[in-house]
Amino acid sequence: MYTKDEASKLRQEFWTTFGLYISPQLSAEGLRVNWINYKTGFKYVYFKMEADKKIATISIELSHPDTGVQELFFEQFLAFKNILHTTTGEEWTWELHHQDNNGKITSRIYQQLTGASIFNKNDWPALISFFKPRIIALDEFWFDVKDGFEGLR
Repeated sequence: MYTKDEASKLRQEFWTTFGLYISPQLSAEGLRVNWINYKTGFKYVYFKMEADKKIATISIELSHPDTGVQELFFEQFLAFKNILHTTTGEEWTWELHHQDNNGKITSRIYQQLTGASIFNKNDWPALISFFKPRIIALDEFWFDVKDGFEGLR
């Protein structure tokens, strides 16, 4: 078991390592991008990567405070579902309303890896191999479809 400080340092070390590993990768537009804090350009639309002691998750999170607007974004993503699944090469899980750890209602589209811990450095290659191709595929997907969301801005 780790203290909060030790756990925080390990998380920071993992994300720094991942950031260094993926930093040479250019975006679909051919630009440098901060992969860990990916900017979609739309308020309340996030690409998130999270890892803890049991599960790693990469997701598209829709966190608009108005659940009606959140549903409109979700429906627009549903219109592009086949493109997402083709670009990532896999089926993702779709949740219209999900309560996050803080009790906030969000909608999310995600993929998970179980059995890998951010606190075990031996698992880091598996975590990196999980996150890297998916965040790159999400960037490619977003490059192709983001114009379809302009009406929801």
